[in-house]
Amino acid sequence: MSQPDSQPMEVLEKDIRSFQEAVRDHSGYDFTEYSTSSLRRRLTKILMEYDISMDQLIQYLKSDPLFMEKIVKKLTVHTSELFRDPGIWKKIHAELLPSWKDKSSIHIWHSGCSAGQEIYSMMMVLDDLGMLEKSHIYASDLNPDVLEAARLGRYKYHFNQSYLENFDKVILNGTGENNRDHKKYWKKYFTVDEARDTIQMRESLRSKPVYKKLDLVKDPNLFLVNFDLIICRNVIIYFNNQLQNRVFDLFYENLRPNGVLLLGVHESIIGPYSRKFTKKDPFYFKNPV
Repeated sequence: MSQPDSQPMEVLEKDIRSFQEAVRDHSGYDFTEYSTSSLRRRLTKILMEYDISMDQLIQYLKSDPLFMEKIVKKLTVHTSELFRDPGIWKKIHAELLPSWKDKSSIHIWHSGCSAGQEIYSMMMVLDDLGMLEKSHIYASDLNPDVLEAARLGRYKYHFNQSYLENFDKVILNGTGENNRDHKKYWKKYFTVDEARDTIQMRESLRSKPVYKKLDLVKDPNLFLVNFDLIICRNVIIYFNNQLQNRVFDLFYENLRPNGVLLLGVHESIIGPYSRKFTKKDPFYFKNPV
């Protein structure tokens, strides 16, 4: 791949449309209903990283399937931490899940699961409540690389060290000031090797979820079950209104009666689907038909 002398040009509206068409016509992906502002930010970053122009980027996308896959992976955001937004997890731990104690089974879908920290957080909470055995965990993402990372359940210790304080806040109802006494509780779920800079989730957790590559833009529910809880945090913020409504329809149709949808802290349901859910902060409960 040749490198031009000039800096990448500004990403214009017509450039974004050309990019969307190239991806749609030369791959199985479709970004035509993603937020324009979000695509502009990410494409600008990609042009700077590769030091290429928009015309070159589109030409490479059309001619090189491996490059196409690489760019698609860069366009999808994969940010996740253990017990991200601990206040939300405390509500899950103290309010939502205990209300399902009498259910014979619980089905939970992590949509846009990224590298899996959210999945393991959920399983730790379920286990702490004595509800893990009867729970069925499903997880999906567009990016196969992060699905593999989730299956492995291995993370950088020093990067996640501060997030481990959330374990104490949620599971032990503490302040997050970790000490060696707190660390003994970690061992039930994961091991920490500071010398190798790793957190390794235990096999008992790693083997439980069912993973599938799933594109919310075009795929149906590939798990073929209905869910008590769907978690889709910090995903729809990158979609335009039309695509958001399509995803809300997918979630609504695949939630059980009185099922719950959980979005990111900066996301909400607006438009026609706001009438199909009742919000009890931070949860959206499916309204009866």
